[in-house]
Amino acid sequence: MSDRRNLFNKVWDLHTVRELPSGQTQLFIGLHLVHEVTSPQAFAMLRERGLKVAYPERTFATVDHIVPTDNQARPFADSLAEQMMSAIEKNCREFGVTLLDLGSGRQGIVHVVGPELGLTQPGLTIVCGDSHTSTHGAFGTIALGIGTSQVAHVLSTQTMALNRPKVRRIEVNGELRPGVYAKDVILHIIRILGVQGGQGYAYEYAGEIFDRMTMEERMTVCNMSIEGGARCGYVNPDQTTVDYLRGRPHIPTGAAFERAAEWWLSLASPADAQYDDVVRIDGRRIEPTVTWGINPGQSVGVTERLPFLSDLPEEARNGAAEALEFMGLEEGQPIEGMKIDVAFVGSCTNGRISDLREAAELVQGRRVAEGVRALVVPGSQQVRQQAQEEGLDRIFTEAGFEWRAAGCSMCLAMNPDKLRGREVCASSSNRNFKGRQGSPTGRTLLMSPAMVIAAAIEGKVTDVRHMLEPVAV
Repeated sequence: MSDRRNLFNKVWDLHTVRELPSGQTQLFIGLHLVHEVTSPQAFAMLRERGLKVAYPERTFATVDHIVPTDNQARPFADSLAEQMMSAIEKNCREFGVTLLDLGSGRQGIVHVVGPELGLTQPGLTIVCGDSHTSTHGAFGTIALGIGTSQVAHVLSTQTMALNRPKVRRIEVNGELRPGVYAKDVILHIIRILGVQGGQGYAYEYAGEIFDRMTMEERMTVCNMSIEGGARCGYVNPDQTTVDYLRGRPHIPTGAAFERAAEWWLSLASPADAQYDDVVRIDGRRIEPTVTWGINPGQSVGVTERLPFLSDLPEEARNGAAEALEFMGLEEGQPIEGMKIDVAFVGSCTNGRISDLREAAELVQGRRVAEGVRALVVPGSQQVRQQAQEEGLDRIFTEAGFEWRAAGCSMCLAMNPDKLRGREVCASSSNRNFKGRQGSPTGRTLLMSPAMVIAAAIEGKVTDVRHMLEPVAV
């Protein structure tokens, strides 16, 4: 009898230690990623109990959330940031954990450095004290964000107790039109299914469009699975996955690599795999997408108008009314033409080298609009180095962008990069909640890096397709 398990259930079963009396599964964790914000309390818990890190070779730490992206001289100007930095340095030293610090040349946003170093590999269970850990699902992993107490539990036992979610397959077929990117695909999915639509599910992303995507594009989609309420999201490993991983630092070489690749490919969901739900989306209907509200599900295509409250389901009207009031918008108005004050390209969603290349290609020969503050923040030191070798930094700075060091930056503003007052930010990040970018009244419009560039150049929300040759609207 053929094995009809999808990848999620294969990997879950491979890592099951035992079924607990509670009905949960005790899962072994293959890779634990740690950063400076959610780890200090976790390490303190280990000290209080006299515990060690069970598998220090399976834990890797980096610094990203509080790291300034302009002046990185120590001690940091922010005393709390300096305390967190000192704490992770001390904790990693004492507990024998590898730290990718600012002097390593490998530091960066945790969900950028894991894949680029080859730590992220198909078939692993991966956890991190960060909600966007779902990024690593692009490689065919079960990748989960966890809380601080769970970080301590994984450090000390390398396991955690979890309820097995259901699995929903999301097929996106057809062909994306010019000017439509991976970010638009995931914003469209969240718009259709809702920010709570994935509760109780893992999402398997599949179909012709995902088959054609690069690994970095798949990471962008998987990154925002959590914004759709899903526990995690993943893409089945294929030759694209294998080619990306070949030659990376933590990947086996020679015959061992070929054996690993064969096993990775065997994990993919079979054609007759079983799912709890299947959703099919026509990729040709997706256009450049912009959020207008205060959660990532409140979005429209750039040529569309904002919804009328009366047209929305009754349960969505209060949230939409709150969003319109907060954003200073009116129902039925177009999103195109909305003035912006800040443009931000970066984050664990869109801070990789392919994002920066796409952005630079659009920027070349153009200038940031007067009055717009524009930042480009690479996702890692390696991405920054590669971009500089390709001359992308000069393209950005000549156009009026600030070129920064690697870090989370303005995505969540736990560092000096923040919105001021009621500023409107065109952002390639992943969340548009109230206060997310540092100002309680600041307003965030999520969009692709290409759309951020278009907004920065024009000083307002603009259909990036008008900047492409030939124009394809």
